[in-house]
Amino acid sequence: MRLLLVRHGETPSNVHHLLDTNVPGPALTPLGEAQAAALPGALADEDIEALYASTLLRTQLTAAPLAAARGLEVIVRDGIREVSAGELEMLPGESAEGREYMRTIFGWAAGDTAPRIPGGESGEEALARYDAVVAEAAASGAGTVAMVSHGAAIRLWTSARADNVDVAFAAARPLGNSGVVVLEGSPSDGWKALSWEGATVEPAGEAGPTGEPVDTAG
Repeated sequence: MRLLLVRHGETPSNVHHLLDTNVPGPALTPLGEAQAAALPGALADEDIEALYASTLLRTQLTAAPLAAARGLEVIVRDGIREVSAGELEMLPGESAEGREYMRTIFGWAAGDTAPRIPGGESGEEALARYDAVVAEAAASGAGTVAMVSHGAAIRLWTSARADNVDVAFAAARPLGNSGVVVLEGSPSDGWKALSWEGATVEPAGEAGPTGEPVDTAG
C-alpha cells in the first residue's frame, strides 16, 4: 500500500506555537484554508482510493477539498489524532514543557514507549491507536491511502515504523502545515518512507542529520 500522511493546514494555535491537542480543536486560518484548497492539485498524481482524517476539526477541514475533488468520503478515526499533551495543553511549544513533550515522543520512537506525557498517553497507547487505523486501511485493499493527521503524530509513527527513518532524521525535520510524508509497505512487511515534503528519503544511517525537535504539536 502507498500511504500518504498529510499534516493539516495552519491553525491559530500553530501561529502562536501552542501545544493544542484536545478534540475538537480550532478551525483553520485563512492560510490554512488556502493550503487545504491547494491539496488536490498537490496530490494530483496520486491515485487515492481512501481518505482518512482524525477527530480534530482541522484535519477534516483540510481533507474536505480533496474529498470533493476525488468524490471520496472522509473516514474519521480517533486513532490518527495528535499525541495528547495532557497537562501541557496550550503551553508554548518553545517552553521547557513543550520541548519535553517532543523529547518524550521521540523517546517513544526510539523504543522507550512506557513513559507517559503528564496527564496524557504513553507511547504504547499512541502507537497502538495509529497502527490500528493504518492496519484498517491496509485491510481495505486500497492501493493508495491518504491520512490527514498531525505533525508530532506523523513524525512519531514514521520514525517508529519506517525502516529508513530514524529519530535524528524526524527530529531535524519539522513537518510544515499541509506537508506530506509518502510511505510504501504493509503492517506485515514493514514500511519504507519514499519522500518527506517532496524530498527523497535516504536510507537510515546514511549521512543522517541530527537536531533537536523544536516545533509544537499540531
